[in-house]
Amino acid sequence: MDVTGKVILALFLPAVLVILFTRITYNRFVALVLAIALIAASVYAGYTTPPIIFVVDAFSLTVGFWFASQKMNKKEN
Repeated sequence: MDVTGKVILALFLPAVLVILFTRITYNRFVALVLAIALIAASVYAGYTTPPIIFVVDAFSLTVGFWFASQKMNKKEN
């Protein structure tokens, strides 16, 4: 896969993982830890070659956590 495809996946996939895991576990902190564990496993396996992928992953995790927090707060009210 080329770098552009990896950046696009890194932009959307971690956020979707956090949102999906939040829906499954009903806890956004557990969801964030699970998503970080999956990304750490992919880093260890060598799938994230350019260093910019780490920055994009972190940004996407932050956006996914924020969105999951917004949804959880809306659900509580």
